[in-house]
Amino acid sequence: MKIGICGFSGSGKSTVFQWLTGDAPDLARAQHGQVGNPAVPDARLVFLSSLFNPKKTTATRMELLDTPGLHPTERRDNPRRLAIMRDAGGLMVILNGYAGGSLTDELRRFREELLFADLEIVTNRIDKLKDLAKKTKPTKQREAEEAESALLTRVAGCLEKGEGAHAAHLRPDEEKTIRSFQLLTLKPELVFVNIGDDRIGKPLPDELLKVAPTALQSPAKLELELAELSEDDRKVFMQDLNLTGFSKDETLQKIFYAMNQIVFFTVGEDECRAWAVPKGSTAPQGAGQIHSDLEHGFVRAEVVHFDDFKKHGSMKEAKHHGVYHLEGKTYIVRDGDIMHILHS
Repeated sequence: MKIGICGFSGSGKSTVFQWLTGDAPDLARAQHGQVGNPAVPDARLVFLSSLFNPKKTTATRMELLDTPGLHPTERRDNPRRLAIMRDAGGLMVILNGYAGGSLTDELRRFREELLFADLEIVTNRIDKLKDLAKKTKPTKQREAEEAESALLTRVAGCLEKGEGAHAAHLRPDEEKTIRSFQLLTLKPELVFVNIGDDRIGKPLPDELLKVAPTALQSPAKLELELAELSEDDRKVFMQDLNLTGFSKDETLQKIFYAMNQIVFFTVGEDECRAWAVPKGSTAPQGAGQIHSDLEHGFVRAEVVHFDDFKKHGSMKEAKHHGVYHLEGKTYIVRDGDIMHILHS
């Protein structure tokens, strides 16, 4: 899943990108976006690997896209900069915790940029549909264009009120109709406050949490610098700063789950692997993440949840205690399921 790391210039986006991915920012790719692929840490996968001792252990990965910073005052080029992440599945909005200004105002202004960028796309399409309406065409095509125009007018109304396209409460068929527009205000969002060491241990402002309840904060630059020190020096500095550990792994996990993703596992002597699927996916859709043939030929899935497996210690004991079960095509995958797919 691709996630756009975005924010205003000077917010520390590229520092956060380097902290999370381990890749230094490349100025040559600054205007087009730079991609990094960090693994999502998962203690469950570590446990399974220690038990099965496979030839290979594979964690699921995210695709993080570092995007150009937006101009805080000159809006003209911002839609182009935002367009780089229209094909992303979600947004990680970086706020500047160094500047001392209102984080809530910064987030509000950034969300306004998303609204303006989406409104431009929607209104351009509405205008085009108006021109098409003047031409003679088959009844079915005309009705489809009229329905699309009505839908987009509804979405535009929400954007103009500053509510985002999600406020239109789109039905699945309506989401499908406008999917090609890749509206930014329909994407899941996680807010991350990039802080300095003076903010360590201090809570985020209640004002910000009211508009971004899942917001995170970490001293990304500090953790990067600490990682470069010798182990002894690092321990001394961390004690002085009252740091008990690094927050990168926890942050990567929270980013992953904030994007409406979950994980299931496949296990065996050859490989133990974590697979990412959208929350609410069926067992065949999960199988499709492994290989499209498994989805098309899906018969059933043998499933045991990780917690049950760990409690009983083996597949044999899981079966004995009745927590290893067969599921059909309508089964909704749960985070932490261990699955074996049976197919024709």
